[in-house]
This record gives sequence, C-alpha cells and structure tokens, in this order.
Amino acid sequence: MSTLDRLVPGAWTFDPVHSEVGFTVRHAGISKVHGTFREVTASLNVGEQVEDSTIEATVQTASVDTANSDRDVHLRSEDFFNVEKFPTMTFTSSSVELAGGEGTITGELTLNGVTKVVELETEFNGVVVDAFGATRAGFEAKATISRKEFGLTWNAAIEAGGMLVSDKVVINLDVAFTAPEA
Repeated sequence: MSTLDRLVPGAWTFDPVHSEVGFTVRHAGISKVHGTFREVTASLNVGEQVEDSTIEATVQTASVDTANSDRDVHLRSEDFFNVEKFPTMTFTSSSVELAGGEGTITGELTLNGVTKVVELETEFNGVVVDAFGATRAGFEAKATISRKEFGLTWNAAIEAGGMLVSDKVVINLDVAFTAPEA
C-alpha cells in the first residue's frame, strides 16, 4: 500500500496547532521578510481517488505576524491587506494531482477582492498514528504570486534603485490534518 493509500476518504480536520500558513517577500532587494497568519481554518475532503479530493481554506488577514508590530500594522492597512474591507483571504481547490507523494493542487485564491488561479506545488509528507492514537496527515505546499495581480501595489523607491518590496511573494504552507472519526 502506498502512503497516499493511507489517506482514507472523508472529511479530515485541520490541525492549526501543527500547521503554518506563511509567506516570504524580498525587502529592499537584499533580504527577505517572513510572515505567518495566526488564524486559519481549512477543510480537506479526501475522495475515493486522490484526484477527487478537495480543499478549502480561509485566512483572517488581520492575523498577519511578521515579528514586527509596526510592519504588521502597515500590512493590515489599505496599502496592503486592507483588513477592514477584505478581512479574509480564501483558497478553493479545483483539481488535485498527486502521484508518488508529489504534485499540484490548483485552485482559486481570493485576496484583496481579486480572484486568480494559483498552482500549489505540493508534497505529501505521509500519514502517521500519533502517541495519542490520532491519525494525522501532513502536507507542504508552495506557490509564487504577483502582488500586483491582486491589486497590492504599494511600494517605495530605494536609493540604490529598485523598489522596497518585491512584487513576487512566495506562499508557504506546512499543514496537518487529522483523519475522520472511525
């Protein structure tokens, strides 16, 4: 039995304590800023065939955390996430293609009121029964998006040329789910 076969059909429960939804963006062309979202909900429905599976996720944009409170306030403002007008970011899958534990999950990402198709390069990390008897599955996924395509255009020129914040943002997911009750 392959490890994908251990993904039993049904509604798997998102485990926010053992998951992280984050991003990385280049700052001033010389370093990277890493951030996470602290409030995320998700549902994973595993189909009889892996390709029939679906995933939906909702991120509370006000929960952004870059370990710098001034930057986080700016990210919540109209310049970036505009959390008053757009309190959530959502993802809804349209296709799942996993073979040998790797593949692509394609779906619609809605951010700042704009919806675009995004492909998540996905790695299935396996299924395990933990010390408390819960069956868990883990996944890693990554996508690169353009801020401008989602209407996130704030920026500032820097002395050496170029811009303060890169257009390219890498979304990083490291998520866990628990199996449906037997």
